[in-house]
Amino acid sequence: MTLYKIAVIGGTGPQGKGLAYRFAKAGHTVVIGSRSAARAQETADGIADRIDEAGRVSGADNDAAAEAADVVLLAVPYRGHADLVASLADRLTSKVLISCVNPLGFDEWGAYGLDLADSSAAEEALRIAPGARLAGAFHHVSAVSLWGRSEVLDHEDVLVCGDDEQAKDVACDLARAVTGRPGVDAGALRQARHLEPLTATLISVNKRYKVRSGLRITGLAQTG
Repeated sequence: MTLYKIAVIGGTGPQGKGLAYRFAKAGHTVVIGSRSAARAQETADGIADRIDEAGRVSGADNDAAAEAADVVLLAVPYRGHADLVASLADRLTSKVLISCVNPLGFDEWGAYGLDLADSSAAEEALRIAPGARLAGAFHHVSAVSLWGRSEVLDHEDVLVCGDDEQAKDVACDLARAVTGRPGVDAGALRQARHLEPLTATLISVNKRYKVRSGLRITGLAQTG
């Protein structure tokens, strides 16, 4: 496994914090990105204390985090996503950008996928920052499970989509920090249109059965 310096934009939220913890635990250097550098550093300190490695996790504002990293992961709510990506576009040029953004709505029936008119959050990010090398991944891993004490989430797979092979390779490699196995190549970037709203189905299952469900792809001769 190659070690990277990863900026987790939205790293103070549950999903971002959980992924940052898993990446740092696996030996990657992580920069928590947030609108507030102080809040980012507070989250970074909590992760560093948990893995007993003070020098591996730091906090910064979003701009500084993206500038400092080799790989940038977007773990932010869909609302405001476009403006955020636009503000970071120059810093994302030639960098691997991984989107785990899920465009979801909520009503009295629960979660549902937003209609993005034959697009996805990942495709939208690439249109705004065309210089980035983008892949979609980590959409379906529960934030609670990520922050849990299990060594790896070996009952799950990370599905990865994208049109840039290098970006997909990096995302598949980073999946090892979460599941103990490389991610599963799910195809072209347009598959994000199906992967992102699928999260709403998992939320519905979780609510009905009081679990933290995940996805596992069977039939692969993948050993990790």
